[in-house]
Amino acid sequence: MGNFGMVDIGVLLLVFAADTWGVWVVTPLLAQLGLERSAGRYVKSDGRTQLGPIYRFTTPERLAQSCWSAALLGGGSLAAILIAFNVLSPVILIGCSLLAAVLCFRFPILWLRSRIKRRQALFDARLTDLTLGIANGLRAGAALPQSLELVSRDMGGPMTEELALVLHEYRLGMDLPESLNRLCERMPGEDLSLLVTAIKLTMQSGGSLAEVLDRITDTIRQRTEFHDRLRTMTAQGRFEAIAMASAPLVAFAILYMLDRQLMQPLVQTQLGWCAIGAVVILETIGFLVINKIVTIDV
Repeated sequence: MGNFGMVDIGVLLLVFAADTWGVWVVTPLLAQLGLERSAGRYVKSDGRTQLGPIYRFTTPERLAQSCWSAALLGGGSLAAILIAFNVLSPVILIGCSLLAAVLCFRFPILWLRSRIKRRQALFDARLTDLTLGIANGLRAGAALPQSLELVSRDMGGPMTEELALVLHEYRLGMDLPESLNRLCERMPGEDLSLLVTAIKLTMQSGGSLAEVLDRITDTIRQRTEFHDRLRTMTAQGRFEAIAMASAPLVAFAILYMLDRQLMQPLVQTQLGWCAIGAVVILETIGFLVINKIVTIDV
């Protein structure tokens, strides 16, 4: 990277100072502007979005502010790194900084989606225990609301939170089928929809709900085992996609450490950055293709 002069150090300090100023001062203004332009995606007329998955982790205001903060930090940090590597071309600096800002803008959204997906997976993993607990409670003579309350005490995690909300709505006067429908809206899934539909039909037409839940338990258990086997069979393909996408970056880092002068034209010339852009595009396409192949929807 070479020795820095006072001018280089001053430029880096200015870049980081501007980056920090943008995060703390400009970000709230940009976040508010983004919320005003996309308010319809966050707020619905019936207010049900207030119970949506996003509110389990953050609010739209904080999410928008986090997106703009990540964009400013990403763009400014990459600009400082390029300057540290003696990449002083305005075209390269502006283009790479804007690209980094766009990519970093999506990071908080992707993080939120991963948290929501993980919470959904934890909820789905306890559905078998939920159906068994309800069936056992019904056989013991308890009513359906009492069985839900008994089961929710021992579940923990997202299952306890969602069942507590269902019971809270029921105590406030909402019909239990309607409360269960709202649960399906908050935690969408085929197994939960099957369970709620069976409960609603049995409550309307009569019959032994415990026996119906026993059959649903077997169905959910078989589906879970099938999905586990499917993930095991496609694990190698997912690893190959990650390895293929990360191989050029690892190779570049190794070659740069071994022979810096040989690799410097790749990051200091416009032609080199065009080559890097082509590699990134091709690697992204290859990763998406492999990921699409190993992703099987059932």
